[in-house]
Amino acid sequence: MVSSEQRRKQLAQQKLARQEQRRAAARRKARIRNSAIAGGLVLVLAAGIVYATGALGGDRNDDGEKDSGDTKASSDLCEKPAKGEPNGKQWKKEPKMAIDTSASYVMNLETTCGDIGIKLDAAKAPRTVNSFNFLAGNGYFDHTRCHRLVDQGIYVLQCGDPTGTGQGGPGYTIPDENLKDPKVKDKVYPAGTVAMANTYNAQTGKGRNTGGSQFFLVYEDSPLPPDYTPFGTVNTGMDVLRKIAEEGSVSDPQIQATVPKANVVINKAPVSKS
Repeated sequence: MVSSEQRRKQLAQQKLARQEQRRAAARRKARIRNSAIAGGLVLVLAAGIVYATGALGGDRNDDGEKDSGDTKASSDLCEKPAKGEPNGKQWKKEPKMAIDTSASYVMNLETTCGDIGIKLDAAKAPRTVNSFNFLAGNGYFDHTRCHRLVDQGIYVLQCGDPTGTGQGGPGYTIPDENLKDPKVKDKVYPAGTVAMANTYNAQTGKGRNTGGSQFFLVYEDSPLPPDYTPFGTVNTGMDVLRKIAEEGSVSDPQIQATVPKANVVINKAPVSKS
């Protein structure tokens, strides 16, 4: 006859086994998803489409308890975000050119995990840099969460979506630029590259010129087709970016992406002439 203590241990072991199965399944899904990204099929945004998203959480196990597993981001790396919410402003048209394309510009991402400085290439990607100057001037990036971290196949942190879903944008789109940048050799975006996300699908050939506000920062050399506008380079704060990456990612089924464990929020993102 099985004693109550033995039965308790059996149930505990069964519960642990179920949790591990769910975690393994989440990891497999993440690997499959990230492999697709490495093939150039993802890193996209749907400009102008906004989806609601709830808090990150895990599945409930068979005993009715909540299992955070691999689906809840939590880290002590970063500070609490500054008070405020993304303004989510929308515009019908791309802003008029207002920058000096012969000048040097920098964008400073003042994040909860530390500052990341980006040197913007106004000469090679003038409309992209002009758009970022405009959005930053309107506080568009303030209080926005970096909603995606890819740490298998390619190595990028994606930001710039006020909805935090991967579906948000400013209401207008900008054209692809600088796709033949010599720095992107052999279909590899080198560490430190800052580039635009878009909806381009290499299989259908559709989705060109669909940049909006979402961008990604490359923290390790990443194999990607040259379909994403490179418009800047991280010149300070690579250590911050790598620390965020080292914290790892978790799967968020609500936005069908892997999100950083670190709570990376852009408090402010001023752009200025250097």
